[in-house]
Formats: sequence, structure tokens, C-alpha cells
Amino acid sequence: MKYDIKDIKLAKKGALRIEWAGKNMPVLGLIKQRFSKEKPLQGLKVACCLHVTTETAVLADVLKSGGADVYLCASNPLSTQDDVAASLVKDLRISVFAIKGEDTKTYYSHIKSALAVKPDITMDDGADLVSTIHQRPSQEHDNIIGGTEETTTGVIRLRALANEGKLRYPIIAVNDALTKHLFDNRYGTGQSTIDGVIRATNKLIAGSNFVVCGYGWCGKGAAMRANGLGAKVIVVEVDPLRALEATMDGFRVMPIKDAARIGDIFVTVTGDINVIRKEHFAVMKDGSIVANSGHFNVELDIPGLAKIAKAKRPTRDFVDEYTLKNNNKIYVLGEGRLINLAAAEGHPASVMDMSFANQAFSAEYMAKNYHKLKKQVYTVPEDIDKNIARLKLKSMGIKIDVLTPEQKKYLASWEMGT
Repeated sequence: MKYDIKDIKLAKKGALRIEWAGKNMPVLGLIKQRFSKEKPLQGLKVACCLHVTTETAVLADVLKSGGADVYLCASNPLSTQDDVAASLVKDLRISVFAIKGEDTKTYYSHIKSALAVKPDITMDDGADLVSTIHQRPSQEHDNIIGGTEETTTGVIRLRALANEGKLRYPIIAVNDALTKHLFDNRYGTGQSTIDGVIRATNKLIAGSNFVVCGYGWCGKGAAMRANGLGAKVIVVEVDPLRALEATMDGFRVMPIKDAARIGDIFVTVTGDINVIRKEHFAVMKDGSIVANSGHFNVELDIPGLAKIAKAKRPTRDFVDEYTLKNNNKIYVLGEGRLINLAAAEGHPASVMDMSFANQAFSAEYMAKNYHKLKKQVYTVPEDIDKNIARLKLKSMGIKIDVLTPEQKKYLASWEMGT
């Protein structure tokens, strides 16, 4: 069994934390019961490039219970929880290639280690795994039958590949499931982003000018939570519909060049590059805090900031102080990497329960239907999405109504009017 982790001796602590997460992931628990009996992934090798967290460990255990051989590497250099990686190796006998704080070279060597097993299914969070595959000769991974993708950023990359006709196998966009982005992105990212900012800085959110760049589901969540803590939220957007929605939700909307002058705390959640650039850093107030909660660290132009700074030093864990030539200080959190995992623990297990249920069901769907699918990006089948919602409601002890035969007939007809 091959693996590369920080310290196997951390396994005991990791096991306790994985157990805690599992208690808050009842939907995956139900899936594990069925997978253990039916073995829908029997004989398949699944390479997962995901954040190595307690919640991911619960998913890996479910996949293994379904018969899969699971190989796991990190989808971000700062997101690995080393104790969890140790427990996965020691207790669950799952090959893990991930160390918190690994450099870029090690990060990609770990991805290649996961791919070296010649997987049948890929499970990605940001599409680095799939991107690495597509940079290699096409015949090297001809055995791959399909994959899944967890994030908005990854889906964007994969659709670009598909549009160019270069995608080599079908992939299910887990991020597009309603039980994923409506909950994980909004409530998970919303809460964990604020959690990461507070853990890194211990700053009071109330009364601050809190700038959220991007008003997709992640941005809505961050704005909602900052507002709930008493911040004066400012939204930066390029999409007129989202900007209008943010305005109707009660937030100020303005370009980043204007927000940069008045913001106290900045968070980017756009999935795009260089959202906050050196010209924006240059006009920020002394003591401004800047963080990113998008998947990659490209949303902040940190190289541009370094060029206009005369000094840089770490001041706290996950806090780098940049001193500008006018002596104003800018504080960048988590090296610009996603702050909710760099400085905190990521999404709560209860919301990842639905996201990873989509992953498990989508892997099963791919195993059963790959021969009927084209080399393109698919949305999660509606019946899977609704089934996960039903299971989640059941686990919460919530019952819902059902349509009467008369109501079903009415919704399926055209004759009845006023």
C-alpha cells in the first residue's frame, strides 16, 4: 500500500474527528448501508482529487464500502488535514497522497501518484486531476470510463474542454445539482468563509465594511453571513442580474475600484483571475484584510501586490503583512488560497452530506451507464437530486406533503382554465 502523508501517528486524532463528521452525515450513512450490500463499484479504481478533510474521509469510506479501490490526493496545497490523512491510511487502508502546506511540485507529484494506479473513475474538485490527464498522451488513460466534478471552477474548465471537443470521457457536474450548489455553496461556503477569516484574524466583523467580490451562490452565502454578524456589506459584480439581486437584497453595489477605497475586509468568490489587482491594493486603507474563498489562488493578484510592497512578513498563522511604500499595511490571508480550508475546517459535515451523496450516487450512475454517455459534461440526473433531498429531510425528521390524484391530473392537463 503506497501513500505519502505527514505523520501516521496522527491517526488516532483523525479517527475521532472522522467519527464526529460521520455522525453529522446521515445521508451518506444510508448510502453506505446499501453500497455495502450491493457493491455497485466492485472492482473499480477511483482516483479522488478532493480536499482531504473529515467529510471527504466519510465519502472515501462509502466508496470503499461499495467495492471501489480508492486513491486520494489533495485538491489544494493548504486544505489537507494531516490527522485525517493518517487515519485514512492506518484505519481505512486507503492510499492518500497529501500533506498540508505541500509545495506546487509535491502537489502535482501527488496527483500523478493517484493517476499511476490507472483509475477507472475520477472524482475531482477543481479539475486539476482531469487537467493533468489531458496534458498526457490520450492512450495513457484509455481505461477511464467517467468522472465527477465538485466545483464551479472545475465545471467551467471541463465545459471549456468539452466545447473544444477535447474531453476524453463523460463527466457529471456534481456542482450543478440543486442539493449541492443551493446548500453547499450558499450555506457551507457562506459560514466557513467567515469562520476562516475570524480564525485567522480574530477580527470583529460587526461594523466593518465587508466587500464580497462575486454574487453567485458562494458570494450570496458570504454576504448573508457577514450581514448577519453586523457588517456593512458591499458587493462587487460584473453581471447585471446578480448586481440587481444584490441591490434588492439590501447591499451596496459598486466596482472594485471604488470598494477598494472604503473596504475593511475583502473576500473574492468569483472563480476568475485577478479580481483584486495591484491598483486596488494601492488605494486600500491601512490594515485592510484580503482573503479568497474561490477554488484557486488566482483571484488575488498577489504578485502585483508584492511589486508595490516594500516589505512582507508573517504576523499570525495564515496572515501575511504587506507594507506599501506609503506605509499602509495590507493583510493577505492563507496565501490567497481558499480561506475556509486554509485557516478553518471547511464546510460543516451536515451540508457536505448532500454534496458527497451526489458524488457517491454519480459514481454509481457512471459505473452503470458510462457506455451510453458521450464525452461531455452532464448534470446530475434529477431523480438522484430529489432522492438526496428526500433522504436529507428524512434524516432531519421532516415530512412533506404529497400531491392528490386530482392535483397531479391538473398539473398534467391543459383543458382546465379560469
